[in-house]
Amino acid sequence: MKKRIWELDAFRGICILGVIAVHFVYDMVELYRLVQWDYPAIFTFIRDWGGVLFLLLSGICVTLGSHSVRRGLIVFGCGMLITAVTVGMYLLDMQGKSIIIYFGVLHCLGVCMLLWPLFRKFPWWALLLCGGVLTAVGFWLRTLPGAVHPYLTVLGLPQDGFLSADYFPLLPYFGFFLLGAVLGKTVYRSKESLFPKVNENNIFIRFFSFCGRQSLWLYLLHQPILSGIFYLILFLK
Repeated sequence: MKKRIWELDAFRGICILGVIAVHFVYDMVELYRLVQWDYPAIFTFIRDWGGVLFLLLSGICVTLGSHSVRRGLIVFGCGMLITAVTVGMYLLDMQGKSIIIYFGVLHCLGVCMLLWPLFRKFPWWALLLCGGVLTAVGFWLRTLPGAVHPYLTVLGLPQDGFLSADYFPLLPYFGFFLLGAVLGKTVYRSKESLFPKVNENNIFIRFFSFCGRQSLWLYLLHQPILSGIFYLILFLK
């Protein structure tokens, strides 16, 4: 059994807990309108860049293991499950149409993992070039008017008026994934921790590492749990 790199697990755990915190605040303020609150800067940062950190981490980790296609299918399938749930919420008139997640972070991560075998043998400098170009193209697409064809939404060119509770198009985010792979092939080329002398049994490290290892389950389950809590609060008010 391969020894896991503790700092990658721990950092992923911190990221998923940050995502849960952001969703908690967003649900409380926007979806269920329990409080009125001006978002602090840390909220905006995590909301806008938390997904990028997941893509970078996933890019690092995909260079360290195998079975990226199998993992990609699982993650993409979980993304489609979330799509089905959010469509159901809209059809049941529980939320507006903007709640529907068409191509969120799990869809994007899954597709990135499925595409990885095409890039696996690239040297790090080629991955750097590809990642940089795709990222730049993705940000350039944001300056263009809306697309005519809805399928271009996946690439990063949505139609005018497009709304989604979570949106991570392949451009620029596949670029970030490849940049993470650059770190995997350089900084983590030995496939060992960069901090081997750190005590991995520290209670905080163990907690964050556990959250990182269970990040997919935490992502899938946290929103239904939060929704249940907020519906209960509304019922008791």
